[in-house]
Amino acid sequence: MQTLRSEGPVSVGVLADRLGVSPATVRRDLTRLERLELLTRVRGGAAARTALEEPFAEVATMGQEARDAVAARAAELVQDGDVLLLDIGTTVHRLAAHLRGRSITVMTANLAVYEELVPDPEIELILLGGVVRRNYRSLVGFLTEDSVRQLRAGRFFMGTSGVSPDGTIVDTTAVEVPVRRAMIASADQVILVADRSKFPGSGYATVCGPEALDTVITNEGADPGTLATLNESGVEVIAV
Repeated sequence: MQTLRSEGPVSVGVLADRLGVSPATVRRDLTRLERLELLTRVRGGAAARTALEEPFAEVATMGQEARDAVAARAAELVQDGDVLLLDIGTTVHRLAAHLRGRSITVMTANLAVYEELVPDPEIELILLGGVVRRNYRSLVGFLTEDSVRQLRAGRFFMGTSGVSPDGTIVDTTAVEVPVRRAMIASADQVILVADRSKFPGSGYATVCGPEALDTVITNEGADPGTLATLNESGVEVIAV
């Protein structure tokens, strides 16, 4: 299921090679998973159901210490009076927790960030419109993109599901890509917050190349080759 989520439709042969089992075993498993309504059989293989992805709450429980270290370092870059765009994702959610009590403006399509900051009277909070993705607690679609285009932020803190060795930022969910691109275009500075597991992470949809980034904040132990490529592209890399 992880392979189908990250790569889209996959053939029986590829799954058999990847998992080290026979094609017959893969076919039996696909039939069983289809009965459970977890996937759809396609010619020669299978594809994840459109709505299938790891729930936000499930993802948030994994690698918390590494994400929180990245989020805490990112919060140090924020100054009182800043106008911020905050992306979806669990690391950005942790960043929001470190921003409580600050005199700043936060614009977001991240419902988890909204819930984190809405009790804080110090923060001017702007929730962007859009279609609700309940499973991942975010807002997407043309309404979200149009909202972003009417705004301007000093900094955009962006999450990701993967950073390719050549520095390309990728995502496992294509519907999020147009919103992220609109946010990149609406910010003076783009800061990627990505724990070490995102190097390379996963994803098939290209969000942007390294030239769109100003800063990357990650953990020590992230792939050194990728970090070197980012540096060579003019990106400031901060490893915590």
